[in-house]
Amino acid sequence: MNRRLALWSITVGLGGFLFGLDVAVISGAEQAIQRLWGLSDWLHGTAIAMALYGTAFGAALGNIPANRIGRKKTLIWIGVLFFITSIGAALSTNVYFFMFFRFLSGLSIGASSVVAPVYISEIAPPKYRGRMVISFQLNVVTGILIAYFSNYLLQGIGGANDWRWMLGVVALPSLVFSTLMLFTPETPRWLVLYKKDDEAAKKVLALTGEASDHLIDEIKASVSTVKEALFSRKFLRPLVLAFLIAFFNQLSGINAIIYFAPKVFEMAGIARNGALLSTVGIGVVNLLFTLTGWYLIDRFGRRTLMFIGSFGYILSLTMIAASFNGTDHSPIVYYVFLFIASHAIGQGAVIWVFLSELFPNSVRASGTSFGSLTHWVFAALVAQVFPYFATHVPGAVIFGFFAFMMVLQLLYVWKMMPETKGIALEDMGGNVVLH
Repeated sequence: MNRRLALWSITVGLGGFLFGLDVAVISGAEQAIQRLWGLSDWLHGTAIAMALYGTAFGAALGNIPANRIGRKKTLIWIGVLFFITSIGAALSTNVYFFMFFRFLSGLSIGASSVVAPVYISEIAPPKYRGRMVISFQLNVVTGILIAYFSNYLLQGIGGANDWRWMLGVVALPSLVFSTLMLFTPETPRWLVLYKKDDEAAKKVLALTGEASDHLIDEIKASVSTVKEALFSRKFLRPLVLAFLIAFFNQLSGINAIIYFAPKVFEMAGIARNGALLSTVGIGVVNLLFTLTGWYLIDRFGRRTLMFIGSFGYILSLTMIAASFNGTDHSPIVYYVFLFIASHAIGQGAVIWVFLSELFPNSVRASGTSFGSLTHWVFAALVAQVFPYFATHVPGAVIFGFFAFMMVLQLLYVWKMMPETKGIALEDMGGNVVLH
């Protein structure tokens, strides 16, 4: 792979690192803020889900600046917003200020989940696209691991205010990300389709080693001269495919684990210190199996990884439910690790790749935004209701429900999901996706 391509994808993928870091640091803070401000289960869920509500808006609106000012400038501003909101949340004096800054931080998470994969998919050659886009997910899981490890190390720092340090650590990598983005180019597809600057696009393509004149003609030919609406009969199939993969991603229960891992482990009878340490294990397993997915995605394809992940989901969630139904809850930690491994090699590896390549050039940013919006709306709903259900509903019922939903995901992969491995973005509008 061209070194420049690798460097650019790693740099943009750091937006995923901020995404994962910001998503997971809250797991170490959520019980502290509940005690500090005396929150009910519902208000507690709202405070934690507020970032996800913001994320839904960020995902819905992220395509607007990405199209108007470019993928690169949008990502720079996302890093700046991460910096401001991490400091604001850490210094909050009441739950309402906290929710305000967490909502704004969600905007940056949602926008990065749209713009970063689009950027990488638009700059990557087809044979490397899966591995380059998955660099975003690799950074997400690395951010999650660092957040869990940071939470473990920071517990007790500043006494009852250790959660402020946990949230504030996001500020430093935010500045690093925005600075590095200054040295990356704009994507050639945005330069051709939105800025109408073929010469600038040729310079970028020359750096990637692709034949520029022929590709620029293909990019132009892939877009209709008539402006196309995303929500039309023509794009019904990719819209359904995007909605369902995002829907099933969250109905696996992944964010219930990521956001509330210490609570899940305490439900299983593990003390707080042990629960925080166990979350580090989640981060390690997540990273190792995401690396496995990175290696396999352009070799075996997207559908194969989804099959592997779906079977792993069903097995691990069924065992978690069975353990909650029994008297010995200690194996739950290992079953959660199996669940995380199944997610990392399946949905975690595939979703952002699949969403970024599913739609043709004319509606890619808005289509990816729709899929990401679906993902984050359901993530917010899960985070909102999980504290209530964790208190009032047996763990066996909760995780049994998640297992059933993964049976439905398996049917989706088997009957509906197309394989997009190795197909040029300009060919996505053909029989592969639209028909």
